[in-house]
Amino acid sequence: MGVHYLDINGDMDVFEMLHSYDSKAKHAGIMIMSGAGFDVVPTDCIALFLKKMLPAATSLKLAFATPGGGLSHGTATTTAQKLGEPGAVRKNGKITPVPVGHKGMYVDFGGPRKLFVMSLPWGDVYTAYLTTEIPDIESYTAVSAGVYWLLQFQFLFNFLLRTTFVRNLVKKKIDKLPAGLEDLKREKATSLVWGQVSDPAGNVKTARLSGPDAYTLTAHSTLLIAAKVLEGNFKPGYQTPAAAYSEDLVLEIKGVKRELLT
Repeated sequence: MGVHYLDINGDMDVFEMLHSYDSKAKHAGIMIMSGAGFDVVPTDCIALFLKKMLPAATSLKLAFATPGGGLSHGTATTTAQKLGEPGAVRKNGKITPVPVGHKGMYVDFGGPRKLFVMSLPWGDVYTAYLTTEIPDIESYTAVSAGVYWLLQFQFLFNFLLRTTFVRNLVKKKIDKLPAGLEDLKREKATSLVWGQVSDPAGNVKTARLSGPDAYTLTAHSTLLIAAKVLEGNFKPGYQTPAAAYSEDLVLEIKGVKRELLT
């Protein structure tokens, strides 16, 4: 009893479960924070930053890319466990099922060229709403355009992806991969985040973040938040990173830069 809870999870189902303990955590005087790493910390911070730039915003799009990196072992395993399942967006404040990859677009993350991203049900769909109260939210991640077009025919093979045999086969392949990036690759990798909000009047605000690779950013953000909690700097109950520590939390991490585009 009386112990705070932090994790680096990024799964909406886990967020929802932990959120159900909000009142108990407040009564106990402890903080519950899930998603204390990448990608939730930077996406949550950019979401609140944009909300403050455009308070009347009703629509939020979030996207991220990890050039030179890739999905972590944990994220890949979680994704495998949900193969063949529908994706999700926020619509009118409610989690709404949609096909995985039902939307795709090119995003300017600030590199030499725009990157293609497609919609996926990342945890930001859950957390960003709690932080900003923006009712319509979509999350995207960088993939090859080929994967996106393949998923347009997912209705033909989703039933196979949901079988235990296929999921276990994919998980076995994931388990054979390295637990993380080699040091040299991690030093060269980066993490990129993009966000855009709009309001009913047609006003738009766009921003982006860049920082160290996802593994490094996760390590630093988790330690940063843990240090704040140990110093007595926390809010009781279920909290999201930016709601607890402001949109500038991510800027406390070395190497992170934020840019307002419009």
